[in-house]
Amino acid sequence: MKSKLLVILLVTLSLIANISKAQDTKQIKRPRITGVSHMALYVKNIESSRKFYKDYLGYAEPYSLMNKDGKTLALTYIKINDRQVIELFPEKNADTNRMYHFAIETDDAEGMRLYLASKGCKVPTTTSVGRTGNFNYFVKDPNGTTCEIVQYGKEGYNMKNVGKDNPSTRISQRMSHVGFMVPDLDLATKFYVDILGFNETWRGGNDDKNVKWVNLKVPEGNDYIELMLYNKEPSLANMGSMNHICLEVADITPVINTLKQRTLPAGCKTPSALKTGVNKKQQINCFDPDGTRVEIMEASTIDRKPVPSSPLPPLKFVKSVPNTIN
Repeated sequence: MKSKLLVILLVTLSLIANISKAQDTKQIKRPRITGVSHMALYVKNIESSRKFYKDYLGYAEPYSLMNKDGKTLALTYIKINDRQVIELFPEKNADTNRMYHFAIETDDAEGMRLYLASKGCKVPTTTSVGRTGNFNYFVKDPNGTTCEIVQYGKEGYNMKNVGKDNPSTRISQRMSHVGFMVPDLDLATKFYVDILGFNETWRGGNDDKNVKWVNLKVPEGNDYIELMLYNKEPSLANMGSMNHICLEVADITPVINTLKQRTLPAGCKTPSALKTGVNKKQQINCFDPDGTRVEIMEASTIDRKPVPSSPLPPLKFVKSVPNTIN
């Protein structure tokens, strides 16, 4: 009799524990995601990159981090505004993808870590504080793209330097989006939409066959990511075009005139001519010394009317499997 009661007690306790665990999991809510924090790029020659982003585009470089030896550069920061930067890292391997990662800003990095874990995502065991005083860690989306989660610390570089290093020479005061290569839209959607809560705002392409770009807006802000779809192995130049940043402006004409007065650094591809994109927004494309595209685009469409999303099927990359049959 005692053994039966013991079994019943153990089963009951197990059920209570499982119910409690399930309730705890349900209580984990997604913290706010308020914007796109930065894009991190590998560069071949840091001085050439500085000439492009600072002298040509007009941004400041407020701080850099050195390696442990105190002599070599670990990374440097190009400031777009008080909440957005471009991170430049000396390359590790020549002639490879220039994109290292991109970052989204949250108001609770630790809460986001616990939330992502509750959704089955692989996350670090703790939320670390970086050398700039921000809370941050990396996660990988299902396609293998590295996404950094960032919460700006009150004593971190970003918050302590609000209002500083925002020169009038900047051609734009906002990075509206970052774009990156996505081989499988369905996998990306499961992560960015279903888990992180991004909202799809538009999809389009430059032909009548396929969707090539999908825009997903952060849930608690106006910045967005642009998923760049493809269906075949990209060249290095294609990678540089797909992995890009977009600088938003109200009127692109004075920007073009300003850039004409500045010296394009050696090794940079000539900026494209002014065009109206499929989204009916006027834009030009510049390219840094490593071929990374910097899209400069007006905030509004030319007629102030939105362009409807394309109903066409999206591109999808399917890796070919080598034939091993003899």
